[in-house]
Amino acid sequence: MGFLIRMAFWFSLVLLALPLNVGSDEAGHQSVGPIQALFAAREAVGDIAGICERKPDVCETGKSAMHTITARARETAKIAAAMLDDKTAEPDTATTTGSVPVAVVLPAKVDLPVKVDLPAKN
Repeated sequence: MGFLIRMAFWFSLVLLALPLNVGSDEAGHQSVGPIQALFAAREAVGDIAGICERKPDVCETGKSAMHTITARARETAKIAAAMLDDKTAEPDTATTTGSVPVAVVLPAKVDLPVKVDLPAKN
């Protein structure tokens, strides 16, 4: 979802930067040029960056969330590295599945006398 929001934001900036002269619309709103759009985006980013001064509890929660995410990512990376480095792992023979017991399995080569009856030629 975050990817879609970022994509829409950047796509809207690209559309604003294109040199299209559309003039004003029916409601009398003037079109925005690329320089004005760039300044407005810069002010919006500055306003978002200033949220820590207005609401410190939001920044504290964000810092705690980032700390939790990085700790979980670090632990997950350690587990993945341990699984990849574990070369002594052997197949699990303790688990019983629905396979056929070894006593029932036929050998690879079977030598049986074969009697072939060919049909008589007319």
